Amino acid sequence: MRLNELYLRDFRNYRESRAAFVPGVNLLVGGNANGKTNLLEAIFYLSTGHSFRTRKEQELIRFEAEFAELSANVTAQEREQALRAVLFSGRRPRQLWLAGVKQRSRAALSGVLTSVLFCPEDLMILKKGAAGRRRLMDGVICQLRPNYEAALAEYGRLLDQKSALLRERYDNPSLLQVLPEYDLRMAQTGALVISYRARYVKALAQEAARYHREFSGDSESLELTYRTVSTVTDPFAPPETLCAQLQEHQRSHARAELESAQCLSGPHKDDFEAVINGLPVAQFASQGQTRTAVISLKLAERALLRQGTGETPVLLLDDVLSELDAGRQDFVLNQLREGQVFITCCETDRLTSLGQVLSIRSGTIGGAQ
Repeated sequence: MRLNELYLRDFRNYRESRAAFVPGVNLLVGGNANGKTNLLEAIFYLSTGHSFRTRKEQELIRFEAEFAELSANVTAQEREQALRAVLFSGRRPRQLWLAGVKQRSRAALSGVLTSVLFCPEDLMILKKGAAGRRRLMDGVICQLRPNYEAALAEYGRLLDQKSALLRERYDNPSLLQVLPEYDLRMAQTGALVISYRARYVKALAQEAARYHREFSGDSESLELTYRTVSTVTDPFAPPETLCAQLQEHQRSHARAELESAQCLSGPHKDDFEAVINGLPVAQFASQGQTRTAVISLKLAERALLRQGTGETPVLLLDDVLSELDAGRQDFVLNQLREGQVFITCCETDRLTSLGQVLSIRSGTIGGAQ
């Protein structure tokens, strides 16, 4: 899998720019605030249908422009395909195109340009709240299992509707009559979400442990443990069992939900815990250990996507080498020998022998060096 060409018009600070990429390593070199991360963001958007930096698509459109366009030529499954996204200012919905055909949703883009991203903000995934770790799980599972994306979207819709029902119950008490129906549907859909997540975290833990052990020179062990609602005794149980256990949890939290007007029961509060040498990363890991653990997770994601799709995902690395010692830098660089890689850096130093160098300056992509 590889990205052959990219065209940007009025995306972030790119007025209009076009670039061709090599199948191996593409080094994006330039000073801060010139557009290196914006270029990775454009690739990620065409891969997933959303930005990794903002939920407001208006922020992706260059100042005073009416729309932004992103187009790419991609090779996947031994055939070339064209991807295109057009983002509009105001309330007009964005348009997604595949092979010249307008698509109804981003789900149609799944598997066309699979990618794995590392950016500095990811360093807080293992330190801060569970929301970031849920996004980490969901992002890859959605790329691997389209049925999971559908189940996750349905669960999110039910969660929003039940939450609105709880908030409005005082003004309209009759709404509580449909609460049991929502609970049942959320338990049924939530059981599927838990089943997918548990299996993914188990596979991720195995791959990440291997990478982390090599990364740290056999001095550290990384373990991941999936956490879901307390009544689920075995997340690998059949969906029917998980559904019954989720309903049990709902019943035990019913009164608290009514009093707080919040939905307190379900996999929307799921998490996973990372532990290095027996100590939780969130409380005890150093900055270097945390960086090593997160990079190991990203490399593990890439391995699982390669196993699941039969193709190596595009690897997007933003400022990945800073604050790593020479030995750990060498480990990361050795992982760049397979598949297509985009890596940002301010200076090429020891990286120039790896592949093509593209100069990024003021929203312009310079020629290969």
